Amino acid sequence: MDPISLLELNQVIKDTLSKTLAPSYWVVAEIGELRVTQKGHCYLELVQKEDSSLLSKSRATIWSYTYRNLNGWFEAITGSPLQQGMSILANIQVSYHELYGLNLNIRDIDPKYTLGERERKKQETISRLQEDGVFDLNQSLELPLVPQRIGVISSPTAAGLGDFMDQLEQSPFRFETTLFKATLQGAEAAESVIKALLEAHDQDFDLVVIIRGGGAQIDLDTFDDYELCSHIAQYPLPVITGIGHERDSTIADMVAHTSLKTPTAVAEFLTTAMRNYDEQISAYNFHIRQNSRNILHRNENQLAALKQTISFAGRQQLISHQSQVRQQSLQLKTVAMAALKSMRINLHGKSEQLPIKLSSLINRNRANLELINKTIQLSDPVHILEKGYTITLVNDKPLHLSGKLKKGEQLTTITDKSRIVSSFAKEIKDHG
Repeated sequence: MDPISLLELNQVIKDTLSKTLAPSYWVVAEIGELRVTQKGHCYLELVQKEDSSLLSKSRATIWSYTYRNLNGWFEAITGSPLQQGMSILANIQVSYHELYGLNLNIRDIDPKYTLGERERKKQETISRLQEDGVFDLNQSLELPLVPQRIGVISSPTAAGLGDFMDQLEQSPFRFETTLFKATLQGAEAAESVIKALLEAHDQDFDLVVIIRGGGAQIDLDTFDDYELCSHIAQYPLPVITGIGHERDSTIADMVAHTSLKTPTAVAEFLTTAMRNYDEQISAYNFHIRQNSRNILHRNENQLAALKQTISFAGRQQLISHQSQVRQQSLQLKTVAMAALKSMRINLHGKSEQLPIKLSSLINRNRANLELINKTIQLSDPVHILEKGYTITLVNDKPLHLSGKLKKGEQLTTITDKSRIVSSFAKEIKDHG
């Protein structure tokens, strides 16, 4: 075969493709890159992925006259313009140019497919969270009565953050807020929010809020990410979302403890919680004062009634006691008179018996004295000597008191008729 030029080869490819391919194809793909030129032409890179693996990639173009109408119509239906990361169903015409090579010309896009694809992925994520058993975990946490220490996850430049902080500062209550910076749109948004949640986890907060200002609808896909929503669902503190959308509810909203439409609404929610607590405390204070006054008034009435009762009962008791005293006085007087009369009779009887008893006592005592006198007479030494007994003295002392008898000591023996004096011729050691 004779050699041909590159141009001739490209012309063969072009002719072959034009004869072989259909005028257009409906193709499912993901927008990997998107760029709009100053002239309004839109250049895309379409990709097909399986998990994180890239299976196919092609360049595509939407010419300016088509892009203006197509993008506006797409955004009106889906709420988001065409952008990177979006899955689309596009009507594509395949063309080949000898100089520029193969190109896919997008003539139409079905927005219903994009909506359906997003919804399909959303439902898959919801089902997965429910199967994991974590979907309702954060909602089961109890909101604090006084939510003052707030962890805030947001972009520092987000307009919604300024609205949120202004609303809190204008409230009459004091809040302590700590900002954890995060990217809230783009491919890195979900990972950035997860990182901020982990940072806030180690600090002492009452709850955590995730806030975001307005933006493209497609940016909300970040808050349908499985990993992010799983972290929110299992977060140990109540999570409140206010990510700035009115129509759709993201999965992050579904698994969060409380979902509100805007950052301002989140600030109003916190302020209202504080106001409700303040009003509750005020109501308790009012009821306590009111009940205290009622109890005091009731007790005063009871004391007054008790005072009257005690006063009346006291008077009645006094009258009763006075009557009892009078009766007891009369009884005592009667008893005393009777006792006195009895004592007088008794005394009179005893006074009559006294001379007789006294005479009897004198006679008994006289007899006793005579008996004692006789006993004394019988014990008189003279009487004893008359019976033949003698008394022996040693040195004028009774013999039993003299102790040991010595030679030459004087011994005196007394009888009823005479006194005999003698002395010891020798010592007698034992005279017992």
